[in-house]
Amino acid sequence: MRFKVFSDHYPSQTVSQSPMNLSVVVVIVYGTLTIVGGLFGYLKSRSKASIVSGSFSGLLLILSAWVYWQGQRWGLLLGAIITSALIAIFAVRFKKTRQFIPAGSMAFLGAVTLAILISQLRT
Repeated sequence: MRFKVFSDHYPSQTVSQSPMNLSVVVVIVYGTLTIVGGLFGYLKSRSKASIVSGSFSGLLLILSAWVYWQGQRWGLLLGAIITSALIAIFAVRFKKTRQFIPAGSMAFLGAVTLAILISQLRT
């Protein structure tokens, strides 16, 4: 799909929307899981930090996927940065608790997500 953008400096600049690809889908799924995990953390332990951080980071991940889907490559970089931070957080929690669910699984899924993002950034 192509959109025309008109301005004084560039009278006929064309901006194209990139197709939905694996990196967009994976980041949306990981962002959604982060939001759901924050909600479960709140419901289980009444942890306001869980719901705030899970919702904020999850929404940022979904936003980064949407930005990339709109044709802006910096969306991939934003997603990679947020995913890297989440991997670090979940890895520390997993080391501390030794419980694969949720910390270990989210660190693992984050690593898979990051690998896909890095492979997409390299192209």
